[in-house]
Amino acid sequence: MSHVPRATLSPVAHDPPSAPPRAGLARINEWMRRYSWLVAMTVAIVITVGGLVILESGRMRIAAEYETALDAKTATADLSALAADIATLSAQRRAFVLQPDPAYKSQFDSTAAHVRRALSTLDAYYRRIGDDTALASFAQVSAAANEEIESGAARLAGSSPDAAEPSASDNSTLDAALSLLRLNEEQRAQHALDTSRADQRISTLCVGALCALNIVLFLLLFRNLGIQLDKQDRVQKELITQQEELDQLVFERTRQLEALAWHLQSVSEDEKTQLARELHDELGSILTASKMDVAWVRGKLRESEPAMAEKLSRAIVNLDQGIALKRRIIEDMRPTVLANFGLVTALRSLVDEAAQRNNWTVEFDLPGEDVKLGEAIEIALFRVAQETLTNAAKYARASRIRVALTMDAAVVSLHIADDGVGIRPQDLKRTQTHGLVGMRQRVSARGGRFEIERVKPHGTSISVSMPRERVHGDAEPAPARSAA
Repeated sequence: MSHVPRATLSPVAHDPPSAPPRAGLARINEWMRRYSWLVAMTVAIVITVGGLVILESGRMRIAAEYETALDAKTATADLSALAADIATLSAQRRAFVLQPDPAYKSQFDSTAAHVRRALSTLDAYYRRIGDDTALASFAQVSAAANEEIESGAARLAGSSPDAAEPSASDNSTLDAALSLLRLNEEQRAQHALDTSRADQRISTLCVGALCALNIVLFLLLFRNLGIQLDKQDRVQKELITQQEELDQLVFERTRQLEALAWHLQSVSEDEKTQLARELHDELGSILTASKMDVAWVRGKLRESEPAMAEKLSRAIVNLDQGIALKRRIIEDMRPTVLANFGLVTALRSLVDEAAQRNNWTVEFDLPGEDVKLGEAIEIALFRVAQETLTNAAKYARASRIRVALTMDAAVVSLHIADDGVGIRPQDLKRTQTHGLVGMRQRVSARGGRFEIERVKPHGTSISVSMPRERVHGDAEPAPARSAA
């Protein structure tokens, strides 16, 4: 059996795996799909900024070239005016020689001053533009013009009557130099205008190319945005559907919590009623019996044990305080006045007791007779009044309280206002203080409305409106009357 080489039996696996490149392309495509709008917007912004930079630089170059052309035109006009003034100087001097009139001398001086100002202006111009050749030529012109002025002034003053007239060749040389300078300035102005027109064409071409590129980018961007908006619209519809479902769920849970809160308040009131009854029946009888026993023992020991009788007298005082405390606790838990006489009498009694403790002046606006409103509404309104007066005593530092109770066939309203320092604005926004949450829950659980506001210039006002429960056999509400 022939020997087969080992290498010929091994499997050939030279094909590279295709999964990683495909995964990389997929990631790139996903990235381009998600961020192509960002890339396009960035490129558009860069192109726009670059276009603005190009436009601004072109505008500055064109403005500089126009300014150069304007300066050259102005220099040309100044050179022409200078040549005319120099010719005028020569004419005025000749006229004075022919007819020595002082008027010619005055005109010569005025023209000479004008020539000097023109020379000064042109000298500053040539020095500013930095043209050395033109500056050298103008220096020769300036020297010749000054010499013309000096010789003419000497001739008109009579100090050198034998001064020679300038030759025609000198005048022609000066005129040729001025003409050469004018030609140079005209060429400078024309060159600046040609350059500015070329810059304008280049700027226009650049702006057109940038605008076209921006249009293409924005078309791509809007196409991508359309795709993204369609996707967002589908997602938004799904979110709206989910939001509606959540709103419905929240509404149901809110109704359940309101029902639970009302049930807890009812249970709490029932427990307070039961506890008040037990305190009255059990603890009241115990305290009363203890007081009677201690009083009997004190009577027996008053003569034989006066010290012990004194201690027993203190014990009787303590028992009286305990009985009074028991009565106050029972009244706080379940006001007997409310249960026995009704809401109007209970409110009047509650406010009078608070006014005595805090030295308040009270103004009442209550119905003349008690009207049955239903136990739940009476308890809720009484608790709101109780909590309001407690807060006024703790924080308001008030001197006057106004309590009003109004009702009609459908609604009963309670309004309590004081003239104290007023509730702070932060407490109006942060309703977790001063028992406001409990009052709001009591009122809202019965379908009512609770409002608290700061009264100007000072004070706090609390208003409660609740739908009235008509009780069978109720009389119509009596008209309100005021009592202080």
